[in-house]
Amino acid sequence: MSSQIQPAGIPTPSADATEWARRANQAARSVTRSFGRRLLFLPGTHIGAVTLPSDTLRSLSGPWHYWWQAHYVDCLVDAGRRELAGKTKFDGDSRPSAGRLASRLVTTIRLRNLLRFVNDYYDDMAWLALATLRLEKLAEETKKPGRRRNAYVQKCLTLQFDSACTDHLGGGTFWSTKRDFKNTPATAPVSLYYARTGHTERAQHLVNWLNSKLLHPERGLYQDGLRISNGEVVVDGAIYTYNQGPVLGALLELGGEENLRRAALLVDAVERELTLPGTRVIRGDGTGDGGLFTGILLRYLALAARDVRLSATTREKATSLVYGTAEAFWAGRRVITGSAGRGTPAIVFSFEPQRPASETYPAGAAVELSTQLQGWMALEAAASITSNASSPGN
Repeated sequence: MSSQIQPAGIPTPSADATEWARRANQAARSVTRSFGRRLLFLPGTHIGAVTLPSDTLRSLSGPWHYWWQAHYVDCLVDAGRRELAGKTKFDGDSRPSAGRLASRLVTTIRLRNLLRFVNDYYDDMAWLALATLRLEKLAEETKKPGRRRNAYVQKCLTLQFDSACTDHLGGGTFWSTKRDFKNTPATAPVSLYYARTGHTERAQHLVNWLNSKLLHPERGLYQDGLRISNGEVVVDGAIYTYNQGPVLGALLELGGEENLRRAALLVDAVERELTLPGTRVIRGDGTGDGGLFTGILLRYLALAARDVRLSATTREKATSLVYGTAEAFWAGRRVITGSAGRGTPAIVFSFEPQRPASETYPAGAAVELSTQLQGWMALEAAASITSNASSPGN
């Protein structure tokens, strides 16, 4: 199956709301059925395998990707919101709802993380805090009582963020407990979390720090961070797609004339700087952690696409970027028939939207969870625009 890339210009979506929801459901079933498993065969647990094919011993002894699991929770919440809107479970009535799986996953993250939600990286914790916040809101909207565990996650991780947001380097959030690097990957999602939990002054302070310290004056994008090296402050000028996403989310959540103006400029910069030449398709950032980057940006561009406070031109740009990139991921997918199930995804998404999965993930290649969550996330972003199932802030 060859890759298809949207041409420049405002696209007419190739799929309607029903079709985007169908595609998102297919991605959700592929990930949950193939990567999802119990932790040590414990009933009531659910966790995503890091790679497929995989085995229990390797999954426990190998790298622990806490933040991948946090985005898995987010994707399940996306599916849960569509379930709520359509009154139909994403994987049929005989299987758990997306919300139930998300709740099991949060519990299992704690078990796998040695009975703690705290880890050494503040950005990892911020992603989980944002995901559980959305999960709690989903529970409220489905008129099911929230779990005390969700409140515990918020209380526990808020204390971590408070400790990481200091006046060193003029503000911002430390990346890790080593406290030698303040960066966008931590500061932006922590700012968004503060904004969504009513701590708007703290959130705005972090956004102001990002604007003053890490916003590239010519490119209009946010650089990676400020590192303390041998007693000196060094700017890490790398530009990553995913860093722009939570900054955009925080700007929209905070609102106000200046933040919304900056959000519009950021959408412009993403279109200008981060798309493949001649297209409205956002570039990929490879495998591993980078396998999530494009999907994360699309999640927050979908918020911009639905935000009526932005101009029609800005919303159209954000919409075209989401549709164009999601269409490219879908068109480039590799479909596996006959043997789909545990250990074999039914759908394999490429980690580079301009290249088909038959090239990036040929038959027999190990497939990473991060890249498949990204494909799923892209489809959920497109579905959220066409259905308007999610309101700004979700």
